[in-house]
Amino acid sequence: MAQAKKIGMVLLLIFVLYTIITSPARAAELVQLGFEGISNAAKAIGTFMTGLVK
Repeated sequence: MAQAKKIGMVLLLIFVLYTIITSPARAAELVQLGFEGISNAAKAIGTFMTGLVK
């Protein structure tokens, strides 16, 4: 099981590097979308917690 996880991580790393090298603009867009999603989730959690306190 640990060996499969290690192989999966190596394949994911190779895919990410390939994507960055072949299309850096698209890779940057995807990273930006990821950070926007994390930011929106954090804001939603903050709004929810504020609603619980009120």
